[in-house]
Amino acid sequence: MNGTAAATGAASCRFAHYFVVCGVDTETGLEPDDLAAECQLMQSSSSGEKTGFEQSPIRRSFKSKVLVHYPENTDRNPFNKDAVNMLCMPRGLAFRTQADSLEPQFHSFTIASDDGTRSYGFVHTFYEEVTSAQITTAMQTLFQMHHVDSLDESDAESLAGVSGCLGCAGSFDPARDTLYVSKALCLLTPLPFLQAARQFLSQLHQAVTSHTAPPLPLESYIHNILYEVPLPPPGRSLRFHGVQGPIMCQRPGPDELPLGDYPLGEAFSLLGVDNMVQLLTCVLLEMQVLLYSQDYQRLMTVAEGINTLLFPFQWQHIYLPILPAPLHHLLDAPVPFLMGIQRRDGTQRSSLHLPHEANLCFVDIDNHCVEAPEDLPLFPDQTELIQELSEVLLRFGLPPQGGVMTKPVTTSPCLSSLVLEDLMEDRRNGNLGGEELAVLERLQALARRCGGRKLSDGGKTLGRVFEEEEEELRSAKMNMQLREVFAGRFAAMFGRYEEFVIHSAPDLDSWLSNREGTFSFDKGSFLSVQPVTHLHFMSRFLETAMFSSFVDGKVISRWADREPLQQLFDSRLVRERLYDTDDEDSRNCRYRKCTVLFESAQAIERRLLKADHTAIHPHLLDMRIGQGRHQQGYFPKLQADVLAQGQNTNKWSGRVTASRRTDPKRSTPTESSTLDNEQRQVHAHHTFWRKNLRQSKLLDLSPVAVTQTHRDFVDGLLRECRLKTKRMLMERMGKESLELGQGEANITGLQENTLIHGLCDLLERTWGHCLQLKQGKSALWSHLLHYQATEGKMEAPAESPGQSTATMRKDFRTCEPVCCPPRFVQTMSESLSEVGRARAWIHLALEKKMLSQHLKELLTNQELLRQLYKPHAFLLCEEEREQFLFHLLSLNTVDYLCFTRVFTSISIPYRVVIMPMKKLSIAMATVNPWVCVSGELGDSGVRQIPKNTQEIFFQCKNLGRLSTLQLGQENSGLLAKCLIDSVMVYNEITGHTYRFPCGRWLGKGVGDGSLERVLIGQLVSPGGEEDAGRWSGTPPELASPSQSVRTVLGSLGGRMQEEMREAANNLVKHFHKPEQERGNLTVLLCGEGGLVLSLEKFLLHGMKSSRLFQRNVFVWDFVGKYWGLPCDSLCHYVNAINASPRNIGKEGKFQLLVCLGIRDRLLSQWLPLLADCPLSARTFEEGALLRDRAAVQSLSRILHTLHEFTITLETALVKGVDL
Repeated sequence: MNGTAAATGAASCRFAHYFVVCGVDTETGLEPDDLAAECQLMQSSSSGEKTGFEQSPIRRSFKSKVLVHYPENTDRNPFNKDAVNMLCMPRGLAFRTQADSLEPQFHSFTIASDDGTRSYGFVHTFYEEVTSAQITTAMQTLFQMHHVDSLDESDAESLAGVSGCLGCAGSFDPARDTLYVSKALCLLTPLPFLQAARQFLSQLHQAVTSHTAPPLPLESYIHNILYEVPLPPPGRSLRFHGVQGPIMCQRPGPDELPLGDYPLGEAFSLLGVDNMVQLLTCVLLEMQVLLYSQDYQRLMTVAEGINTLLFPFQWQHIYLPILPAPLHHLLDAPVPFLMGIQRRDGTQRSSLHLPHEANLCFVDIDNHCVEAPEDLPLFPDQTELIQELSEVLLRFGLPPQGGVMTKPVTTSPCLSSLVLEDLMEDRRNGNLGGEELAVLERLQALARRCGGRKLSDGGKTLGRVFEEEEEELRSAKMNMQLREVFAGRFAAMFGRYEEFVIHSAPDLDSWLSNREGTFSFDKGSFLSVQPVTHLHFMSRFLETAMFSSFVDGKVISRWADREPLQQLFDSRLVRERLYDTDDEDSRNCRYRKCTVLFESAQAIERRLLKADHTAIHPHLLDMRIGQGRHQQGYFPKLQADVLAQGQNTNKWSGRVTASRRTDPKRSTPTESSTLDNEQRQVHAHHTFWRKNLRQSKLLDLSPVAVTQTHRDFVDGLLRECRLKTKRMLMERMGKESLELGQGEANITGLQENTLIHGLCDLLERTWGHCLQLKQGKSALWSHLLHYQATEGKMEAPAESPGQSTATMRKDFRTCEPVCCPPRFVQTMSESLSEVGRARAWIHLALEKKMLSQHLKELLTNQELLRQLYKPHAFLLCEEEREQFLFHLLSLNTVDYLCFTRVFTSISIPYRVVIMPMKKLSIAMATVNPWVCVSGELGDSGVRQIPKNTQEIFFQCKNLGRLSTLQLGQENSGLLAKCLIDSVMVYNEITGHTYRFPCGRWLGKGVGDGSLERVLIGQLVSPGGEEDAGRWSGTPPELASPSQSVRTVLGSLGGRMQEEMREAANNLVKHFHKPEQERGNLTVLLCGEGGLVLSLEKFLLHGMKSSRLFQRNVFVWDFVGKYWGLPCDSLCHYVNAINASPRNIGKEGKFQLLVCLGIRDRLLSQWLPLLADCPLSARTFEEGALLRDRAAVQSLSRILHTLHEFTITLETALVKGVDL
């Protein structure tokens, strides 16, 4: 249904908020823009380009001013004069002569108010001839001064050379040259109506440059768009009139994606599909993103394009796609940002001095490349996503690889022919019948074949009119389809997010008061149902403020209305669940392409082809005589009194075209009441628990404001450090899991790596704040190198291959806590970048519990700090710096293996020390022991310990966290036996100490006669004590089992059965955890409280040892020697173990039998057969557990539950057994 929209209304309901003109102020004259010159110097210092006063005055930057803006102010959206001026002319005024290009330029910008509401500015910049004699004279004087200064002192021609250079590039002679200066026309709107605003401003400028005056004074058109053109209602299109033709705009409905008018096709054409997906990944992970291009509009196109693809999430940090020259100090901001700077002619990427590069995504739009940070995870299903996006682009004729310079839709005036204008209007509004429409289509085809002729001097060809209309429609449809692809991806990735939201607070006030200590999302459980290939990205995304804000919105929706974006996303998820009948496991789900591409494109096509509403036409205003005169080439001085406010009482305000009159029932107040929410829907976010920097503060150039901005940065870094360290401690200690009732207190390796990665990022941003002298990309590593050079702590060169073991040991053991980069990190891998080395240093210091101490030492050199940093830097704020180090010191309360588990391919020096019982330590001189150390990443191989020593030092590939140690001896010598208390293993790099308790004899004829034992290790502490004698006590928890105490007391049977159930239950829980969360299986099998020890106690219960064997009895004596049961599988296993060349003793053989039986799912079958053996009655007391049929059947059922799991045993356990 067609209709004429309401006229004058509240500012929040209007199409445009402000009309602005920026340019040169002839009253104040020329004022150099020093900040713009400094910015130019920053980019041009290494490119050889002249800067500042070395440049011709024509090429210098001068300050612009807001000449006029209408209205003076609007409710809830006050006019920020300085900010708008900077964003309209980011590099100030530009002067030209007739020898330069005078083509008008278009760009847009975005500006946010203090409440988070964002407005969009659209700027048409053109060059206007300078008519002020004061400006012309000033430019001439500046040029002459510049020319004299540039002459060589020995040049005899002196001033005679001035006239000789006139007419060349960059020169100016008022007698020969015409001087032009830039002027900007700007329209500020509440929603991103890019195409409509661009057409309106272009038509306004075309009217100025036209030979003939426009039908009405320009004030009429400006007044019309400010006060009489409303926002189109949701789901409708609106037609209004510019100076020379109609203009269309549309607005999505409540069930559609929010308005996104910036051409995504152009962004994909500039960067390519691969780069756009990579850039989106960086934005989603809240990295620092810097766009770089000569064209301001390209910066906005890419930034806004990425922003529209984030649905349903919203960027939470600094967002300045166009960073004006005076604001380049914001590049020091130690927070995530998305900013864009203009490339100067001839400058290269290497000429930029950027304090933050460790976590920076640098996007060179003009050269079609993206420099992403190291270790960037792949977007989930990235290959399939790129393929789907490529198919969309190919359907619209764009190559997926990018690098194509797209030409924007031209914005020259529309049809001036009234006949053709009416035809086009009727076609849009659906008022042409079948015959008339057929005629128009034939005219269109004819125009395309023959090229058409101009309808008038300022008009277009008929073919061009249709081409522009189709190009706009094509761009809008492509936008919608590309956005729907990403919206479908997020729906697939987070379709079940509501199941993991934690509603723990009874009301909003209590939730807000405990926000920092409350967990609103069960991240561990959510990650456990994700595909393995998605985990790297998802674990880091869940830590972003973007996701936290999204979850907070869901929690708050219990007490308040949901945000429009979240409401739309949730409704889409509900709709998808209705049609999705596939119960496919989310961890193995297939990639599904978007199914609503064409449906979404049809909705926008209907709106653009048929206008739903028509705004009031521009009309004459009550102007004074003489105002509104047309002077070709000069934008007139507007009459302020008619533009300062809307005029409601005029004879045209109620004029309505009869055929398009609105049904009064459709004009409901609810449409107006919802406009404010819709204007905020793209960028509104909850700020209850985090302090955001307001953009109005960032755009304030006063020294006080700049100082306060950096003060806010300092406070934000300190607060972020406090929250990150608190989160790391809570996760590491398992408090979150306990509070959620999830059982064991543990943390997945994936989540731990994610948190530590965030800590590395925080340290890099902290050390990069206001940094002015840097080597390489890492601010922290650069500081370490400067400190090392200043303090004279240069490390010695790496050891030569022939270096002795004693020398190696001395080197590694004396290179302890110094904060300068240790030799080990500097030489551990040539492939590591500066960023990689800094991260390795942080990981190592954290694992050694020396991070806070090292950084404190690094910050003691105040003179170096003052050389490296600007006055506002965080590291120069003493009180905040001390608090920062205190928060980092709290991490020493927990143990980390982050260095050991991340840098897995490096070579690590280890030291192994055998601890005999003190009273028998002399026996160590008579044996030749050997060891083989095993860990998560492999084993060291057999290492022979030199004679007459108890230790060995060797270097091998990183073994990870150590788990087992094989200790053996060759049984040579007069007294080849010794009683071993324990074996200590030291990691000489991380300082970790592992203790492998033994408490048994090693040798023939003693104990169980074992010449080789497999010991289970326990991490003692980083930097373990060197005194071996202090480890002579009882083996601690999770150690190798000691000789069990035999008992025939029935009261102990229940406890043993409970221990057996607990051991089996621990194995079940182990396999039900995500793979990356599982601990050491060998410990659960063979360690203290493990399955082997529990089963040994079960079988030893009630054994008649003294009467049968007259010596110490082991379970293996009963199982392997005195029992002959016709059970092929058990006999086969026993024979294979007995035939093994390894002399592991009776305890070792029983341990091996249990491990093989549980691996091959036979142990539950063997136990009842043991109980039914006739020998059992003679071997065990009446009350023994093995003779209790109910206990045996219960234990068999428990063991049977382990059959569903695939158990993989360590090589150290099964080596030498052929089964």
